[in-house]
Amino acid sequence: MELRQLEYFLAVVEERSFTRAAARMHVAQPGVSAQIRRLERELGQELLDRAGPAVRLTQAGATFLPHAKAALSAVTDARLALDELAGLVRGRLAVGLVTSFSSVPVSDLLADFHRTYPEVEIRLSEASSDQLVAGLRDGQLDVALISTGRQLPAGLNTRVVVDEALVAAVVQEDPLAVGSEVALADLRDRPLICLPQGTGARTGLDEACEAAGFQPRVTMEAGDPHRLVELAGRGLGVAVLPAPFARRHGVRLRGLEIVAPRIRTRVALAWPAERPASPAGQAFVDLACAVVPSL
Repeated sequence: MELRQLEYFLAVVEERSFTRAAARMHVAQPGVSAQIRRLERELGQELLDRAGPAVRLTQAGATFLPHAKAALSAVTDARLALDELAGLVRGRLAVGLVTSFSSVPVSDLLADFHRTYPEVEIRLSEASSDQLVAGLRDGQLDVALISTGRQLPAGLNTRVVVDEALVAAVVQEDPLAVGSEVALADLRDRPLICLPQGTGARTGLDEACEAAGFQPRVTMEAGDPHRLVELAGRGLGVAVLPAPFARRHGVRLRGLEIVAPRIRTRVALAWPAERPASPAGQAFVDLACAVVPSL
C-alpha cells in the first residue's frame, strides 16, 4: 500500500469523480484509476461504486475511509515534526480574524510572514469571536484575533493588543448629546443598535447591564460597526460600539463614553494554551508578538 494510493482514494471520495480528482492531483485520470484498482486488489475489496453518475463509497470504502485519513494525517504530522526539528516551517497556517476588525495591520503581518516562510499555505477566515474561540479549541485554527469583554476566554493563551472604551453614539440633536459621557442606567429604556452576541463589545455591554440589574433594549443588530453608525445616524437608536468607530463619524454623531460603570472592549491575539497546532502557528505567534505591542 502506497501513500499516493491513499491520496488518490481520498481525492476521488471528496471530488466524487475520477476526472476531477486527477485534475486536483495534477496527474492523468488513467493513473488515478489504476492506482485505486491496485489498492482494491491489495485489500481484496471494492472501495468505490463506479456505476452511477457520481462515484460513491461502497460499504468497504466507508469503513476504510477514516483509516486512510488517519494514515495520511499521521504522515503529515510526522513531516511537520521533523521540519520543526530541523528549524523549517512548512505546511498550513490557519488564522482567524474577528469580523470588521481593523485596528491591527493583519494584512501587513500576513505579508511579512509569507516573505519569511513562503512555503506555508496561509488560510484566513473571518467569524464572530465565539466561533473563533471554538476553532482554536478544536484545532481548526492556529491563531486568531478575537474581541472580548472583561473576561478573557479560558484554555487559551492571549495577548491583549487593543483596549478601547465602549461609547454610545447619538445624533447631534439627541438630548444626551449635551455631554461627553452617559451613565449606563440612562440607556436602560433607549433603543440600542449593537454588534451581535458573540462579539467582545456586545459581551461587555451585556455583562454590565446584567450587573446593573436590567437587560439592554437591543432593537437592531449588525456585524459591521459602520452599519451601526449608519443606522444611528438616521435616528433609529443609540449605537453602542468601540470609540474609534464613533470618532470617525464625529460630524454626524456624538460619541459618549459609557460610565457608571465604564465598559471596555478588548482585542486579543489568542492561540491554544499548550502551543499552536503547528510549527507555522508558533512562528506566526512569535512574529505577531514581536511586531504588535501588547497592553
